[in-house]
Amino acid sequence: MVIRPNCRVQFTAEDIDFILSVLGPKAGSAETIVQLLGDEETRDLILDDESLLRAVLEHRNCLRISTHFYFYILVRHSLRRSDLKERPLADYVASVLAEFSQMERARCVVKGQPVDYFFEMLAALQTADDTTGFYIRAHIGNQSLFLSGVFPDRIRFRAERTGAPGLPYYEGLGRTNYRAASDHRLARKYDLDGIFNTLAERFQETRLALNDLRDRLVSLGDLDVPMEHLIKPAS
Repeated sequence: MVIRPNCRVQFTAEDIDFILSVLGPKAGSAETIVQLLGDEETRDLILDDESLLRAVLEHRNCLRISTHFYFYILVRHSLRRSDLKERPLADYVASVLAEFSQMERARCVVKGQPVDYFFEMLAALQTADDTTGFYIRAHIGNQSLFLSGVFPDRIRFRAERTGAPGLPYYEGLGRTNYRAASDHRLARKYDLDGIFNTLAERFQETRLALNDLRDRLVSLGDLDVPMEHLIKPAS
């Protein structure tokens, strides 16, 4: 139930084909690419290649790549422009987008029941056990980042029209719960303490980087396209 930074370790055959089609002869054969992606250092150098980003952004048809590969390429380059250079951070944020782009995976479930609103999650924290409390706090942080990062205009509109909480509310909620989650024993167990700590410290910068990413996708004509429809997941 805990999202992990694992975009860089689950490549599909379609991802390999895409890398080969973009990098061309310099990448070698499919077998060579698989070997290089199996090595952490060479894998990260390949994924940082600007030509992969350009190919993803400029592709006008439906991309046959995995959601994790797609979001990692976009998020990694967006965070780097905001001086957020840690690859595990980009990997985690990309994993959040990949999971939350599929609605059935975006819901917080407590004791078998979906909990959809922040006030319900905060109320559930009052009686939650230690493990469930960690899960809820991580989810609140993730949902705050996803909504404020991908749908800032919607939040602003609702705040102006109905008096709903604005972006500062989402930022504060995200920072507070990422901070609490970072101090939990399970964050250390899953190697998430450092990531949660960075997100707590630099939530706004991360949110703004996602806003910039969303704006770039909008400029390419994807304004009304749900995120899960931007690519065709590889089977």
